[in-house]
Order: sequence, then C-alpha cells, then structure tokens
Amino acid sequence: MPFKLPNARINWTNSAFLIGIAVASLTVVPYHIWTHGIDAFQIALFLLFFIATGLSITLGYHRLFAHKAFKAKWPVRLATLLFGAATFENCVLAWTSDHRRHHKHVDHDDDPYDISQGFWYAHIGWILFKVAPDPPWDNVNDLRKDRLVELQSRFYLPIAVTMSFVLPAFLGWLWAGPSGALTAFLVAGVLRVFAVQQMTFFINSLCHTIGQRPYSSKCSARDSWIMAIFTFGEGYHNYHHEFQHDYRNGVKWWQWDPTKWTIWTLEKLGMVSDLRRVQEQKIVAAQLNEARRRVQDALANPALNLGARRVELLRAADVRLDELAERWSILKDHYIHRAEELKESAVEITDQKLKEAREAFEEMRRAIRDTMALLEGMPQPA
Repeated sequence: MPFKLPNARINWTNSAFLIGIAVASLTVVPYHIWTHGIDAFQIALFLLFFIATGLSITLGYHRLFAHKAFKAKWPVRLATLLFGAATFENCVLAWTSDHRRHHKHVDHDDDPYDISQGFWYAHIGWILFKVAPDPPWDNVNDLRKDRLVELQSRFYLPIAVTMSFVLPAFLGWLWAGPSGALTAFLVAGVLRVFAVQQMTFFINSLCHTIGQRPYSSKCSARDSWIMAIFTFGEGYHNYHHEFQHDYRNGVKWWQWDPTKWTIWTLEKLGMVSDLRRVQEQKIVAAQLNEARRRVQDALANPALNLGARRVELLRAADVRLDELAERWSILKDHYIHRAEELKESAVEITDQKLKEAREAFEEMRRAIRDTMALLEGMPQPA
C-alpha cells in the first residue's frame, strides 16, 4: 500500500531531527571517514554504543518495561534507561505507551504505527506527522512507580544528548584529541543513532510485511529470521504478538535472539529474575490451530486452483491434525502434571501414560511441520 500523507500538521521537531540524522549519516559521515580515515578504536566505539543502545531498546524499553517479561535490579534498569534515551526514541513512558497501544489495537486506527496505513507510515510517517493530539499516558501507571523511570522522563533530553553525543565525543577526545572527538561524535553518535532507529522502525514496518505467520494470522505481525539478525532477535514478531509477555522472541534454541541470551545471562548473574516463559504445549497448540485453519481455508478457496494431488494431501493433513488434536486433548493434562514433576529429576521415566503423551506431542509437532511445508508457497491470509 502506498504511503498516505495524513491531513495533519508536520511535527517539525521530529522531522528536522530524523531527516537531519539521516542526511548526515549518508553524506557527512562517509565524507569524514573518506577524508580523515577511521581506526579500530572508533569502529569498536561504534559497535559498543550500537549494542548498548540497541539492547536497551529491545531488552529494556521493550521486554522489561513495556511487557514486564522479567524483573530487573536497579543497575540493569538504570543502564537501559540511560542508553535507551541515547537512541532518541523518546522517554520510556512515551515509548511504552505507544507500544502497548500498538499491541492492543494492532492493524486498526488506534494503532500508533498501523501497517494498514502503508509501509512508510508504519516505518516513520507516524513520527513525522501528527494525525491527532498525543494520547494520554494512561496505560503506563505501573511504570510511574519506578523512581528511575520518572527521573528519565523528567530529564530525558539532557540525558539523551549527553549519552548519545557528549559521551562518545569525550571518549574519542581521550583517544585522539579533537579529531578523535569529531570522529566519535559522527560515527558512534550520529551514524549509530541512525542505525539503531532504523532497526527499531523496521520492526514496525518490515516485520509486519515480510515473513511467515506460524502461530497466528489474526494480525499482520510476521516471523523473519532475516530481520532477527538486524534487530537483536526482534524479527520473530509473529510469536511475539501471540505471546507478548514471553521474555523470548526466538523461542527455539537455534533462533537468533541476542536479547533473549542477554536476559538469560543476566539471570545467571543474579541481575534479573522472574523470567516469563510460555509453556511449550501452548506454543504447539497455537501452531496446531493455525495449521488447521490454513488447511481448511485452502480447501475452501476455489480461487487457488489446487491440483487433485494437493487437495488429497491437504485433506489427509487435515484428518491427521484433527486426530492428533483429539488424542493430545486426552493426554495433555497428565503430560503437563507429570512432566513438571519430573522436570528436574534424573530418574528413568516409567510412567507409560507419560511416554504415550510425549510420543503424541512429538508426533503433533512433526505433523505441524509437514503441514506447513505442504502449504509452503501458497498465498498467506491477508
């Protein structure tokens, strides 16, 4: 869908800053590097600030503050609030308020970055234009109880300028004097702000445009391993919208999710606690329901012009999924109860019913994979 210019005034402050950062990053920064060069220290400083500020958004603003996916001690909260401000994505109260409204009203008019209004609107247009008066922050009262959050909101702009531009320039000056300060200001400051902001914006746009929806097609959010690489694991967006309070986005062990790994590591260090995880059977149940719905929709859609062989395979998959779902419904309560009891036990499992339940569970997972492979290449729901 093409970008639609809203009938509203331009937000000149946001527009001037975002456009200025983009232009400088694409012109001034490359010219400075070309004429003055760049050393390993400046590259390392860029990476350090990119990781620190990027994770402060994904780990701090997003999973900690917006979704309460875990609890964190004050050093973690303070660090993510300081470096989160350095992204110039607003204070955590405003960011969280927008994000919680996005989840509540996804793909509808009250969604701040509604993808149905166009790719570029979801990516950046919603920031450049004021389509309505700013809504009240009436959905973040829980965060107001945190003294650090209130202080960041009160002093957001000086914190953002200091952490984003002054600190890198100071470190560059310590390394190589005035020339080092200028390079650090441009590379670890300006260019890094542009890179981290685009990373966040792509979650709102590309992660609602490209990828798969293995858990639910009720909304536009999609899983994309490609986007996960560039967004510290946030690319598994379909899973996140279905299970938003899980501290993981890449729920499978092999999925690229540095934010999840960082949270797990901080838990081992005693810096965070109460990590929220969705039970595996609930995840598979969501995949099962989505696979069954996709199969039934495909069979009921004559416009797909499915060949006789494909129809036969889909009908067989539908029957198999129904049978497995019924079998699992009988066994799942026993599985959940006994599996939890034996979770930390090293003893040999002799419970025959538990073994049967596990076999049914694994067979259901295989059937889901087979069915989704069968549906591969077919049009996804709009």
